Amino acid sequence: MIVALAAIGAPVAARADSLLVNRVQQEKGMDLPARGMSMDQVEKRYGAPQRKLTPRGGDSAKHPVINRWDYANFIVYFENSHVIHAVLNTPAGNNTNPAAVN
Repeated sequence: MIVALAAIGAPVAARADSLLVNRVQQEKGMDLPARGMSMDQVEKRYGAPQRKLTPRGGDSAKHPVINRWDYANFIVYFENSHVIHAVLNTPAGNNTNPAAVN
């Protein structure tokens, strides 16, 4: 019985892995803000974001201020005022309505 249940879950996991690999490859081919860019550099190069979410954190050195800017095709995360990560904006998860968690 356990073997049968594991076999059922395997195709789902393989599909999820495949989707993640495809997304990472797509991100590599896009012009996304690079790690370390300042907020000013991002805004000069990509224009004003569609939305700037309320900053989070900042209550201690272990929890720096994190900002999130949403553009039409990607999301940029800043630690204090510098890019730490940029990802494609997909209709999965919270990306469709980030204001709902604000």
